[in-house]
Order: sequence, then C-alpha cells, then structure tokens
Amino acid sequence: MPATVENRLLHDLPAVTVRACSVSKMDNNVYLLTAKTTGAQVLIDAADDAEAIEALLASAEGDTPCATRLAVVVTTHRHWDHVRALGTIAAAHPEAVLAAGEDDADAIEEEAGVRIGDRLPHGGVVAVDGIELDVIGLRGHTPGSVALAYRSDAEEPALLFTGDSLFPGGVGNTEKDPERFASLIDDVEARLFGEYEDDTHVHPGHGASTVLGDERPQLPAWRDRGW
Repeated sequence: MPATVENRLLHDLPAVTVRACSVSKMDNNVYLLTAKTTGAQVLIDAADDAEAIEALLASAEGDTPCATRLAVVVTTHRHWDHVRALGTIAAAHPEAVLAAGEDDADAIEEEAGVRIGDRLPHGGVVAVDGIELDVIGLRGHTPGSVALAYRSDAEEPALLFTGDSLFPGGVGNTEKDPERFASLIDDVEARLFGEYEDDTHVHPGHGASTVLGDERPQLPAWRDRGW
C-alpha cells in the first residue's frame, strides 16, 4: 500500500464509525461504515487500490469488540473510476453482497466483471446488522446514480454519501446536457435539500466534504449557470 494513503476517522457515532481513504490520482473517496454492536461493515465505492481498501477495513477492527466482516459493497454509480478495485474486493470477500442503483447495475457488472446482487431503487434501504442506509436516486450524472443516507438514532446530524452527484460548490458533471442537468439539479434539490437539515454532512465521491447549509444558498446560482 502506498505510504501516502491515509485512513481517516470521519465520525465516531453511538452505533457506527465512519472511516475513509482517498485513492488514485483522481482523489476518489472510499467510505467504510462499521457497526459497533455487530462488526458488520458497509463499504461505499471500491474505487481503486485494493490494498489500501483492505487497510481501511482493518483500521476499523478496534472500533468494535466484535469481529469485523464486510457485509455489503455499494457502488454509487457506473463510472470506471469508481469500480477499479471492485472485482478484487469482491473476490477477497465472497460473502459480501454487491449493491448499486438498479439503472447502473448492468454497466457496473460489465465494467468490473462482477455480479450485482442487490439492485437498489430510489427509496430502498441497504440494511445489515447494526447499519441502515436510505437509498436516494439522483438521476443525471448517470441514470442509476444513488446517494446513501445514514440517520443516527442519537441526536446527531444525518450523513449523506453522494457519489459524484453533489459536491461543495455544485452538482456532478452532466456533460453540458441541459436535460441531464435539469434532472440532476431537480433530484438534488428535492431529494437532498428538500429532505435533510442544514447540518447534514455531505461526503462526495471526490475531494472535501461539506454540509447542506453551506451549499443551500448557492442553489439558484447553480441553476442559472446550468452546471
């Protein structure tokens, strides 16, 4: 594993920890949720560098008194830079279910050479022992892009893992296609900003995190500029 790959503890919540690392020259974020009561783990985007991802999994072993186990790997969307280590991680953890948005699943299977066992609809749930994530469809960057939301039982802000659909300063790339942009900005506004509070954390597929309250005032400007 390259020495520059750093595992970060993002959240230490009553029921789960959230860790992350950045892989590849494209600064892809890989996120890991670990249930403290069961050791079950959900990995979000096996983007690249399987060794770094295995180190991320191992880094959470001290977060729970239980033996950790990778239960689910969720891919937020079909693009190649988010699936480069998916085949290797799937082979190393055959017990883990692979999940992705239902309209991106076929493309991910072809790109990564894997079988998507759980095709996620908007409004669905990714659930393992001790972790439950709401599935939010965000159409536009790709047809089947999904975000995942974690709501703590405690009085803690929600967490959003938004893939390449929402970043600090704007929505994801829609290749200057007005219809795709309208679809994405509509979904982001209604399904994220319309449903979650300002203190909600946003963890995107690349780069730095943000909170919804910092981004909300910019929504009209994003619409006006068309990207």
